[in-house]
Amino acid sequence: RRQAATRAAAGAQPPENVVRVPWALRLRLQRGARRRQGQAAVARPGKLLLRSRRPELSQPRWQTVGRWERPQLVSAGWKHRKACGDYFQLEPSQEAAPALQAPPPEAGQGPSFAEMGLQPSLLAGLEGLSVGRPTAVQRLAIPALRRGRSALCAAETGSGKTLAYLLPLLDGLLSRPEGPATEEEAAAAGPASPRGLVVLPSRELAAQVAAVAAALCRPAGLQVRGLTGGGAAGGLRRQLRAAPPGAAVLLGTPGAILAHAPLAAGAPGPAGPGEARTQVVVVGATFPAGLSQTLGKFTDVGRFVTLTTQSLHRLPPHVQQKFVRLKGRDKLPELLQLLKERPASGGAVLIFCNSASTVNWLGYILDDHKIKHLRLQGQMSAAARAGIFASFQKGDVSVLICTDLASRGLDTSSVQLVVNYDFPDTLQDYLHRVGRVGRVGSKAPGAVVSFVTHRWDVDLVRKIETAARKRTGLPGMDSSINNPPPKGA
Repeated sequence: RRQAATRAAAGAQPPENVVRVPWALRLRLQRGARRRQGQAAVARPGKLLLRSRRPELSQPRWQTVGRWERPQLVSAGWKHRKACGDYFQLEPSQEAAPALQAPPPEAGQGPSFAEMGLQPSLLAGLEGLSVGRPTAVQRLAIPALRRGRSALCAAETGSGKTLAYLLPLLDGLLSRPEGPATEEEAAAAGPASPRGLVVLPSRELAAQVAAVAAALCRPAGLQVRGLTGGGAAGGLRRQLRAAPPGAAVLLGTPGAILAHAPLAAGAPGPAGPGEARTQVVVVGATFPAGLSQTLGKFTDVGRFVTLTTQSLHRLPPHVQQKFVRLKGRDKLPELLQLLKERPASGGAVLIFCNSASTVNWLGYILDDHKIKHLRLQGQMSAAARAGIFASFQKGDVSVLICTDLASRGLDTSSVQLVVNYDFPDTLQDYLHRVGRVGRVGSKAPGAVVSFVTHRWDVDLVRKIETAARKRTGLPGMDSSINNPPPKGA
């Protein structure tokens, strides 16, 4: 207006074909140009989403990166050796785990365990475990699974998936008791066949789930029988014959029993006597390629429904995550400094390595530095592994050096620091490792520190940083059971 007034006073004619750009849009264009030129965006005071050693690359929490925009990454130049010593840190954007957040306002407070219609004996078992209101995945999965549908249930690590599948399983056994009608039929039938089967990937996880299942079953009078794999087939058969009469649930690691389980037939399902089938539920935070082909050998995957939480495949927003670019020779001094500076009240520590040999070598180094620790890796005998993780959970020793054997499903609510001494091989492995802290039941959200040394590590870090800046899930994850595996998988 001042320019127009000046021109009018001077008797000049206004220029033709002038496009007037609103001030707010002009400011946005200027900010975008600065970012494209590698300059920092105009900063506002406030908390950070990503904190960089170079302040101009930090991202404030208010700043949004568009879906198709290419953000300027701290890790962009990390493949060059001169980048060693650089780092960035993802700051927590909320205090509680997503699984503990209240339902949306339109859903009210969400149903309680009692309002879901669970059997009273199971409610008593939950009370004995000091479990209060359901988590997000439990609110989603329990009603659906109680209806009897076979399902794939995918939820973030540490969200309470164990109860999400155990409670519907046990509730179904209690609400549909089966057995011979007369004493003569009972004598002819022999010991009652188990009606529930839980197969888990490791002995440590099997022992953990068995303890939870036993606590839930105790008020109901149901029996749980644990099995152990890894031996000869004859040993497994002896365990099955030794199962006590009336054991309702078999629980263990041997996947071989799936080949003999009647998954395609059995007692009439909840849909009625016209549909004789077994309910199959697959639960996890990530799933391997080709899952549908594997399950297709045992059951009809076309019957499956998919249940997923909103936080699936996303970085935990309540956990601080730091990435440090280091030379390989600098990892050990960095780790020792972390451990020696950590206060005694700082909670337990998990140190992840990518191989059993690195676990053993690092253990010898910690021995030399008088740092008390435990080691857990897959090359140990079953007898050696049996009490190691239990001892760590009880707090006898606060440092555990391990492979990814300890990253799947195990309850690590006492852990407040995870160190990726070796950066994980895949994004799935990173999600499982970071899920060892900030779990449901943890006293503090905890933190993760990752050492980045190899060029292929940098490729994964760039994907993680991009997902964090855009607030999206990690790429390459699939939670659909019916999609075929990628070529070459």
